Amino acid sequence: MSRVRVSTGARLHFGFLNLSLAHQRLYGGLGVGLDEPRTVVAAEPATEIDCPDADARAYVERAVDALDVPGAAVAVESALPRHAGLGSGTQLALAVLEAVARAHDRTVSVRELAPRLGRGGRSGIGVAAFEDGGVLVDGGHPTARFTTDRPADGDWTVPPVAVRHAVPDDWRFVVVVPDADSGRSGEEEDESMRSVVERADPGVADRISGVLSRRLLPAVADGSAARFGEAVSEIGRLNGAWYADEQGGVYRPPVGELVASLEDDPACYGAGQSSWGPAVYAVTDADHADAARAAGRAALDAADVAGEVRLVRGRNEGATIRRNG
Repeated sequence: MSRVRVSTGARLHFGFLNLSLAHQRLYGGLGVGLDEPRTVVAAEPATEIDCPDADARAYVERAVDALDVPGAAVAVESALPRHAGLGSGTQLALAVLEAVARAHDRTVSVRELAPRLGRGGRSGIGVAAFEDGGVLVDGGHPTARFTTDRPADGDWTVPPVAVRHAVPDDWRFVVVVPDADSGRSGEEEDESMRSVVERADPGVADRISGVLSRRLLPAVADGSAARFGEAVSEIGRLNGAWYADEQGGVYRPPVGELVASLEDDPACYGAGQSSWGPAVYAVTDADHADAARAAGRAALDAADVAGEVRLVRGRNEGATIRRNG
């Protein structure tokens, strides 16, 4: 019997390039793969479905159906914090899909099958991070395809990767996850996104485009963590202008206070909210890593909020797959 273990890292989502129906392409995610925290899923072939993890079981059922296999025994050995802004749903779904496929000696395109698991609809960053990691920009969708009702699972394609750069070796990311309400997901997220898209100011997208092309991408090419941090922070603030009515401000509470505290620290080159939060990131480098980690803890203390602080590297490879026996 073949047991397969799939390990995949988190991702940060810095925001979208356009949420206005006035432009030809909609969405267009921007993010980066992280080395940790990680989701680890193990699977063995079986004649039925055996998965004690309720969240994973739904994906096992869909994976078994998509792959046309009889079943699988699946265990979640570790998982990302749910709905924290780190991509937990997509990484769990794709890890399950890959593990079930490999357990049955199948190769699979997670990009092609992700929609059948309900993933990769608006943003392609999670799928691309699972595939290859790196600093990522996806191409979004044609605006003409936008509908007020959510398409049925499987009725979309994952946005293509428009730009991928390796994360420079000396870059680091401080990830602060406060003990706060989970970020939006599912139907609540869909409703919020529809509301934002229907009234989004197209001028914000024009400003984001300038930051991306004239500041962010050159900073990655030059390996400048400082200029990259400043650029993603600006893109995050501009995205927050779109979401202000939905989340109670440019950042959802208590994220705004945490971001401000991190940005005030010279060891942090920029900070923002990942996806719907509550996870907060700051960009730094190896020389300032210890000070930046301390800044993350100080930000929680200043906001009088408990939480977890991690200092992590970017990830420049996709999920790892290991077979035992």
